[in-house]
Amino acid sequence: MSIRNLEHLFHPHSLAIIGASERPGSVGATVLRNVLASPFRGPVYPVNPKYTSLAGRAAYASVAALPQAPELAVICTPAATVPGIIRELGERGTRAAVVLSAGLRAAAPGGAGTLEQAMLDAAKPFLLRILGPNCVGLLVPGIGLNASFAHTDALPGQLAFVSQSGALVTAVLDWAKSRGIGFSKFISLGDSADVDFGDALDYLARDPHTRAILLYMEDVRHARKFMSAARAAARSKPTLVIKSGRVPEGARAAASHTGALAGADEVYAAAIRRAGMLRVLSTQAMFAAVETLARSHPLSGERLAILTNGGGPGVMATDALVCAHGALATLAPDTLGALDRLLPAGWSRGNPVDIIGDASAERYRQALEILLQDQGIDAVLVIHAPVAVVASTDIARTIVELAAKHERKLLTCWLGGDTLAVARHMCDVACVPTFDTPEAAVDAFLQLVRYRRNQELLMQAPPAGRHDGRPDWAAIRARVREVIGQGRTMLSEPEAKEVLAACGIPVAATRVAANVDDAVRAASAIGYPVVLKILSPELSHKSDVGGVALGLESAEAVRSSADAMLARVAQLRPDARLQGFSVQAMVRQPGAVELIVGVASDPVFGPVILFGQGGTAVEVNPDKALALPPLNMVLARDLVRRTRVSRVLAGYRDHPPADLDAICTVLVQVAELVAAVPEIAELDINPLLAGPAGCIALDARIGIAAVDPSAGAFDRLAILPYPEEWERSLRWRGQDLLVRPIRPEDGAAHLAFFDAMSKEDVHMRVFGGLRQLRPSQLARLTQIDYDREMAFIATRPGGAETMAVARMGADPDMVSAEFALTVRSDLKGQGLGRLLMGILIDYCRQRGIAEIVGEALSENTAMLALARSLGFHLTHEHAEGVVHLRLPLR
Repeated sequence: MSIRNLEHLFHPHSLAIIGASERPGSVGATVLRNVLASPFRGPVYPVNPKYTSLAGRAAYASVAALPQAPELAVICTPAATVPGIIRELGERGTRAAVVLSAGLRAAAPGGAGTLEQAMLDAAKPFLLRILGPNCVGLLVPGIGLNASFAHTDALPGQLAFVSQSGALVTAVLDWAKSRGIGFSKFISLGDSADVDFGDALDYLARDPHTRAILLYMEDVRHARKFMSAARAAARSKPTLVIKSGRVPEGARAAASHTGALAGADEVYAAAIRRAGMLRVLSTQAMFAAVETLARSHPLSGERLAILTNGGGPGVMATDALVCAHGALATLAPDTLGALDRLLPAGWSRGNPVDIIGDASAERYRQALEILLQDQGIDAVLVIHAPVAVVASTDIARTIVELAAKHERKLLTCWLGGDTLAVARHMCDVACVPTFDTPEAAVDAFLQLVRYRRNQELLMQAPPAGRHDGRPDWAAIRARVREVIGQGRTMLSEPEAKEVLAACGIPVAATRVAANVDDAVRAASAIGYPVVLKILSPELSHKSDVGGVALGLESAEAVRSSADAMLARVAQLRPDARLQGFSVQAMVRQPGAVELIVGVASDPVFGPVILFGQGGTAVEVNPDKALALPPLNMVLARDLVRRTRVSRVLAGYRDHPPADLDAICTVLVQVAELVAAVPEIAELDINPLLAGPAGCIALDARIGIAAVDPSAGAFDRLAILPYPEEWERSLRWRGQDLLVRPIRPEDGAAHLAFFDAMSKEDVHMRVFGGLRQLRPSQLARLTQIDYDREMAFIATRPGGAETMAVARMGADPDMVSAEFALTVRSDLKGQGLGRLLMGILIDYCRQRGIAEIVGEALSENTAMLALARSLGFHLTHEHAEGVVHLRLPLR
């Protein structure tokens, strides 16, 4: 996860164009023309041995001939020359390059890998960062840089656009320029050999010139890296994604229903949602959504009120909202009473609020103020159709004034043409979202709702597992490794249920019978009625061959059903190896619903949890939702909510609601299982019978695969769980103390911690006069990614205060970590900082980090003394008053 040297890529002061040319239509000529036509102020050096001058300026035969090392190089030479040029640039001191050349995935001379790998090998000793190859290039309008072969330039603005598609880069440039949309950065990733989505997101999240990030994505190669960067970016600014490839690719060949149902695009959608980003389906929707998200207050809830001066537009907006499963706000009795006193007798007396066509600006004002004071309303859509009795500009002025005074979201819809242009412009200038139709306004509101939900998911930091003694991990791992040792890839149904039961998941009592007589004896021992199932490793879906019999009430019924099963299997699947039968109690829960809970292994994002309506027809009429582990109860409830069957589970007519907590607990337990046992590749619980009394697994299958023994416990997870194992209960100065990793819910305590610091301590910590944490800064400090960051806080057991924090952020290679330590002003000098630093140093050693580095002001004598006592090497820079601190760990 790296932003190292990216400042040279995105904000260079000098530029070399390797392969610059005057040949019409060539990439080298186009890039040279674009660079020289842009207002870039730094030196530009054309490099091509065929020329002594190009475009009226000196040309150079090679990198070595340049008068100075260029900060950025743009390479548009044949693929075979690129590795050598990268090496020359690195040796010269250049630290960033844009490689426009294609064809680097061809074999390198001598058969030693590809040209792309040779390029990366040449860059690595110098930490030279590469954008591309096979890309359109880079535009940074704020510094007048157009280092691309695009056919047009970009307007300056505050949106960053990152794309894997070169064709889309040029199309969006054209589209945006015609609409006056500007950019802070316009980045074509191409083949992403080095700089990829993760690197770009990490840089843009910290870029003060970017207020929103837009991505066009075709695929992701490094899921953990992408998720870490995406979650960090989405915490600080709106991040929107167009993901291509939405059409299903066809069912996978899988032993489980889940493996067949978890399509690649749905997994990407789950990852985007969990990262707190918003997925949109078109370029136009992307720019509309980012304007709505980035220019106004975030939603506090999901209930919309509609205020209109015409009944028809209000009904259109209501239809659009309800059909999309949006929430129409219910007006409070006080609100209805106030509107009754204000509005003519014929008003709608409900939501939408029709204030009648002759409504004046003052009536709009008073009605809007009443709605904005209703705590049951989270946003108001104001619809205005032009009338002769009132000027639309007067109404727009009223709306703008109220929007400035209230935190709740206001959206506007101006129905009409040129006569409403001024009103629309007034709202635009005041950052009040405005739309031409009720449907467009409602769609924008629902985008805000989805974004809000995704941001709530982003806040969750589930633990790896519970430590209450229920999961018997040792027994589970032993069973799984025993099966792998036998050369099998599937657990039998009884074995799978044994694993689930060891996790604490309720399962139907099941016995294994080797033959028909054993099946009869097992049924008598369990008690009738029973369920009989054939056992065979080749028959994953037993009902396909009539291998399931339900509700058997007697020994005779069991015997005849077993004989019939053996005959059917012998006829339909003579290749199947029969291992006998499983016999289980027939579970009857009136009103219960059949569900499916499963796990599939995605080649990019690793394990994926699936939930939906179960039964034998699950693949024919799928009702499902996907999520990435780990899960907690909040994430599990969101997963359930996104299915149609959730409305059945909520209860209807005389059917009581199912036990949602029990269902969500199973989801959390399954997520814990796949995190703790990486050998589990696929899992199905189908059906999971759920009703008012709880839930129980009636059938289960688990697919397994051997894993690399050197792999870490959570290597295949795209999101690392909260590291509970690093919680420490300690005694400090005669009192109990809890030292633990920071969590997102520590935000309020962290803000109070900062506010309690003295002005002098803030100066020592941040080398400046920062007096207030912005929401984005607070999110960045408390919503960390445990894969590349750590922050240990000291607090009191059961308390909500933060007393001190020690944090580190590691470089992409986990070689060096930068640390920071802050102790609350009233607790300084009592050993708290030393205690936290000791734990942080132990953590860095365990992660294999080679060194810890940091900086302190020379006047911060307490920090310098602590650093010396811990073994840090101190290097003074007297001119700057800064001391560099370094602690070698290996």
